[in-house]
Order: sequence, then structure tokens, then C-alpha cells
Amino acid sequence: MSLPEIVSRGEWRAARAELLLKEKAATRARDALSAERRGLPMVEVAEEYVFEGGDGKATLLDLFEDRRQLVVYHFMFAPEWDAGCRSCSAFLDQIGHLAHLRARDTSFAVVSRAPYPRILPFKARMGWMLPWYSSHACDFNRDFEVTLECEGGLVERPGLSCFLRDRDRVFHTYSTYERGLDGLGSTTSLLDLTALGRQEEWEELKGRASAFGAPAGSEHIRYHDECEDGYGK
Repeated sequence: MSLPEIVSRGEWRAARAELLLKEKAATRARDALSAERRGLPMVEVAEEYVFEGGDGKATLLDLFEDRRQLVVYHFMFAPEWDAGCRSCSAFLDQIGHLAHLRARDTSFAVVSRAPYPRILPFKARMGWMLPWYSSHACDFNRDFEVTLECEGGLVERPGLSCFLRDRDRVFHTYSTYERGLDGLGSTTSLLDLTALGRQEEWEELKGRASAFGAPAGSEHIRYHDECEDGYGK
């Protein structure tokens, strides 16, 4: 096994300071990329998708749970599989408490092509409480390019899509797949993919900060049991 070179504390500090300059540059580049992502145009979702979840039939609008934004994780689980994808399962394991997303008026949902009765026992086995829906009865997976037609038949791939709601109109703002999921899972990393972002004053594009009563800045973050549906409450 190749291990890092052993050096003195002073040499380590010098090397660390040099690397820190590159890390800060990467952070600034990431912030600029997130701003450019928020500037993407959006497309209205006109299709009437019907999902099945814990409360029965649901539309895409229902998945918002009356919030302004929705993040959907496309979990690989084909109808004929007995269990969900292992890598998708590892991704869901790192999703934190949803209270902090919801405080920014953003819902999170998992969608798979497997029928809901097949999803339920696996969800129970994993101990997840995340909202999970089946798209078995509609073309949602194909339309959002996570179920693909290949020579050998249908192929699943992981992905994540973001949506914005304006009253009863739903808009698709962003999607990413496979390696695009690397580094995602935290509240801030998910918010950075959405049209409204973290809704903090320092962010570009201006005019989207604290749009829904959520005060900006880390000093306003609360314990998850104090959040209810917004930091402003």
C-alpha cells in the first residue's frame, strides 16, 4: 500500500496551506457553477403522472407536499427485482433529516419503477422513513431518462431531478445522473441543485434569498425538532 510521505509538523503546515488555496478556489468555482445552474431555464411538466405511495395514488404535484420545490431521487429498482440497487441504497443511507430541506420549502421523495408492494418490504428492511413512490403505472422514469431502452431491453440508471411549483403548475429545473451524484446527500448539496438554492443573501442569483420566510445564514439554523416546516416559525 502506498502511504503519504512522513514529514515534520512545519512541512505539513506549509503543504496544507498550499492545498488550502486550491480548495478555496474550488469552493468559489463551485459557487459560480451553482449560480449558473440556478440560471438554467425551466420547462413545464404537462404530463399527468400517476404514482403510488403510502396514501394511495399521487400526482407529481402531490409529491411537493404543498412546498415550493421538490427533489426526486430516481432509485434503481426494476419491477422484476427482489431488492433495490445497492449503490442507490448507499446513497439514501447518507440523506440526513428532511426537516432542514423542508425548512427551505423543499420536499424530498424517492421514485422507483418497481410496483409499490415490492418496494414496501425493502423499505422496511432498510429502516427508511423517506417518502417513496412507485412510477410503475406511468412513463415518469422513461421521460426523465432513468429507464433506458437498450438492445437487451430496459436498463435502469440512478439520477436526481429537481422541480419548482408555481401554484398548480410544475416545472422541471434540473437533472443529473450517475457520476453527477458524487458528493451529494447533504442538505446544502441538494439545495445547490435547485432553482432557489440555499436562499441565502450571499448567493447569486439575487432576489431568491429567504423568499419563503426562511431567514438566511447559518445563525438561523435550528435543531430539527424545532424546525416544523420553516426556520421562520
